[in-house]
Amino acid sequence: MRIADLADRRVAIWGFGREGHAVIKALRVRLPGQPLTLFCSAAEVDAARAFDAALEVVAGEPDAATLGQFDVVVKSPGISAYKPALLAARAQGTQFTSGTALWFGENPDARVIAVTGTKGKSTTSALIAHLARALGVRTALAGNIGLPLLELLDQRADLWVIELSSFQTGEAGPLELGVITSLYEEHLDWHGSRERYVADKLKLADVSRHLLVNALQPNLLALTGSHPQRLLFGQAEGWHVAGEVICRGTQQVFPVAQLAAPGLHNALNACAALAALEVIGMDALAAAPSLASFRPLPHRLQPLGEHDGWHWVNDSISTTPLATLAALESLHGRTVTVLVGGHDRGLDWTPFVEAMRNAPAHAIVCMGSNGARIAEALRAAGVACPLTLVDNLAAAVAEARACTPAAGVILLSPGAPSFDQFKDYAERGRRFSALAGFDSAGIASIDGLGIEGAQGG
Repeated sequence: MRIADLADRRVAIWGFGREGHAVIKALRVRLPGQPLTLFCSAAEVDAARAFDAALEVVAGEPDAATLGQFDVVVKSPGISAYKPALLAARAQGTQFTSGTALWFGENPDARVIAVTGTKGKSTTSALIAHLARALGVRTALAGNIGLPLLELLDQRADLWVIELSSFQTGEAGPLELGVITSLYEEHLDWHGSRERYVADKLKLADVSRHLLVNALQPNLLALTGSHPQRLLFGQAEGWHVAGEVICRGTQQVFPVAQLAAPGLHNALNACAALAALEVIGMDALAAAPSLASFRPLPHRLQPLGEHDGWHWVNDSISTTPLATLAALESLHGRTVTVLVGGHDRGLDWTPFVEAMRNAPAHAIVCMGSNGARIAEALRAAGVACPLTLVDNLAAAVAEARACTPAAGVILLSPGAPSFDQFKDYAERGRRFSALAGFDSAGIASIDGLGIEGAQGG
């Protein structure tokens, strides 16, 4: 669907976050004067009217009958496509689309690398853009990483690197290369089941001419085996990590120690980025030295530094137990107190509990709405390290200070979303940074969003 297809139709916008803002602006540019209705929360009504006085603003979540009054509803990604009201309105003829789908409709000939995955998608997307720019390619970095595509609607780039969440993979149009970094259990509250989450993630494969996937995940390999142009990273024949070196086949290319982003998983993300460039015909070997100048993304195993005698690491982006285990693995051999817990989506914490039973952290502080459930599972398993249950992040930081020896690491890696106490993971990470004694304003942004690099011909 293109924006022009919305002309003279009854159009509503559902959601007033940054995606909603981008949709409103784009429709005003392309469809000036067309009536638009916005559904938003009661707390957002005044801001919405100030943003666009011509909007008809409706407070609260629309029901099926209300949605059915519109020909097209442009919804934000965080609104589940499986809400009963949405499904009922769709069955009655209302069409649903998104800012992502509209951008693809407007840019059918764009050269696109789209990246998804339960973990690693943001860092991999940023790495691909960083390396492509190092080769002199005018490259856009946008999507779920923090910049809605419609904010770049009338801009041009030679390469588009687009991060897609599981909410967005079904909204992409045909593209040159899809990358799947990993596939674990997540976002069950939006998708409704693990099976549906996996199916939605894999929709990216359906629109990708070439598909690049992680060879170290047997389940992902099995699920993507039928793709006619599937390639792999993480295996010895291609880009992989061997010991402390990133290699291409038998050729040693880049020392892992020179990566500013710590952990084996980030070295593997670098392999994915290099392999992606190679798939689309770029010189990955020439780009590889630029890994040394890549700046790690905020809230993703971000070393904040030393303060009050402790080393602080902000991994607020961690929203699954397996992500927390990856964070702890990256700090192997150090004395680590880890802060876990947050919004409870019913994920299985058994792998984390078993790992802590076999090789516990120095201490574990459980917090948030699922903190009690995590603490109970750890105690039942007889995990042999100090274990504390607190209500909130401030109390968790205070407890970590009390139980962590000098020169130890205090790691925020919650393994759960932030919505029980914060707007999003970034707000949680900034709060953690402030509680640790750092300037939280300095970690608010991601480098490289938008379009950078040489102007294409």
